[in-house]
Amino acid sequence: MKRAVSAAAIGNVTEWFDFGVYGYLATTIEAEFFPPGPLSQVAVFATFAIAFFFRPLGGLFFGPLGDRIGRTKVLSMTVILMALGTFLIGLIPSYASIGLAAPILLVCARVLQGFSTGGEYAGAMTFIAEYSPDRRRGFFGSFLELGTFVGYALGATIATVLPLVLSPEIMSSWGWRIPFFVALPLGIVGVYLRVRLEETPAFQTLLAESEKREGTAVKDGLKLIFTRYLPTFIMVGGIVVVWNVTNYMLTSYMPTYLETTVDQHGGTSIDSTTSSWLQIIVLWAAVFVIPLLGRLSDRIGRKPIMWTGAAGLIVLGVPMILLMQNGSVPTVFLGLLLMGALLICFSSTSPSTLPALFPTEIRYGGLSIAFNIFVSAFAGTVSLVMSALVLATGDLLWPGYYLIAAGVIGAITLYFLPETARRPLRDSRPAASSEAEARELARSGT
Repeated sequence: MKRAVSAAAIGNVTEWFDFGVYGYLATTIEAEFFPPGPLSQVAVFATFAIAFFFRPLGGLFFGPLGDRIGRTKVLSMTVILMALGTFLIGLIPSYASIGLAAPILLVCARVLQGFSTGGEYAGAMTFIAEYSPDRRRGFFGSFLELGTFVGYALGATIATVLPLVLSPEIMSSWGWRIPFFVALPLGIVGVYLRVRLEETPAFQTLLAESEKREGTAVKDGLKLIFTRYLPTFIMVGGIVVVWNVTNYMLTSYMPTYLETTVDQHGGTSIDSTTSSWLQIIVLWAAVFVIPLLGRLSDRIGRKPIMWTGAAGLIVLGVPMILLMQNGSVPTVFLGLLLMGALLICFSSTSPSTLPALFPTEIRYGGLSIAFNIFVSAFAGTVSLVMSALVLATGDLLWPGYYLIAAGVIGAITLYFLPETARRPLRDSRPAASSEAEARELARSGT
């Protein structure tokens, strides 16, 4: 289990390291790759969002492939492609050097990242869920999001520290590229960990029971996903929306919102260094709390924790944003802390909940396609949509309205969502963590 969790989590560290660096260096990326002008900030976030339009294609390609040839092979491909895309961003010359070719090459690198990410996260969820015993799936699954937060916090920390240790001239000329170069070693470590693992027990069982997985497997899998399991597909989408809208609001949009957007539209912003450190503190705090909530979900269930998050977004969506508009460090920190607390209600439970909804034969494919379609449509575009809406209306409360809408979607989905804690994966045999537990399950007939 330790090796499986480490191998799955390292991909998330790599993926979110890039998001952290991109979010916290957005101002530098704007100056390096785009011509100056009033829409340059929107262009930066449009480039960020474009990767999400390619995630569903990655999900359609890598998901069914993972159900056909195995989880470990596909996850080894995705982690190195993700790391390569991030590394290439660090190599792109500036707009001043090559003109429009600079943003075009940046978009190409983001497309590679988006395509590979389409098979990464859902595959990692599937991988850990299939390795985990039923009574501890919440705890082990939470380490996937621990990797997410470590990656993002690590990227944010490096992006914040570099300007403090490098001169402005060095930072603007080549220092900003250093975090992007770090991604490649992370990806190599991820591949090394993943290729040394055997396939998950659930997938090995599926292979042993079926000898007709080639040829029609992908076609039949897609048909099942969009017919028999369409209600499951929609439920997964609802959880993905509430979880990831909150996620990208905190990790991708809030840095720019706090540092520049608030000041431009009548509020009082705080300086960029203070803003960065407040968010970094929230992220590192989440790293330690997520496994505790994952363990708690194994005892009391996933849904009570998720209900807390959805209700909190509905009630606190606007108050959280109001706290961040007066330039006061304590109130800004409180707003960020509340948003982070509501986010980890989903981050700690969703990785163990969503894979349990699909059967083994279409788990990777169904989860990849659903996850990436809904992330791309509603979550990955958060920064772009928020920037455009605030720019068009001047209303700084749009992030709060968006969080409330996400909370409502989450609440509706939770009403129909089955509880998955302490139960076998769908259409799978019970999984125990010890011989004693296996004997207990056998005696109870579950």
